[in-house]
Amino acid sequence: MGLIALSACASPPPARPSQPTSAPRTSSTERHYLSEPGVRSVDADMCKAGELQWLVGKPRSEIPVPVDVVNRRVACTTCPVTEDYSPYRLNIFYNQQTGIVERVSCG
Repeated sequence: MGLIALSACASPPPARPSQPTSAPRTSSTERHYLSEPGVRSVDADMCKAGELQWLVGKPRSEIPVPVDVVNRRVACTTCPVTEDYSPYRLNIFYNQQTGIVERVSCG
């Protein structure tokens, strides 16, 4: 009976240190996408939003005319938009009062 009491008081074995994992290298653009709501992975730039990040801070009049209108949405930040997610759709959001582009992202 003494052994049972001792084993119940014994501390668990020390935890093995986990193997260090190297984080995948991501560009600042990809890190931006990782922090966006609704973004699912590092491959989130399927809509090529990284190519248009230069628009952020610019007037919406500088948004280039799209070749593929089906997969692009330009809307003000307070305008109602559908909430469905499509990794292929490019979203460009601007401030309605100033006309300045605030965000370019996939979704």
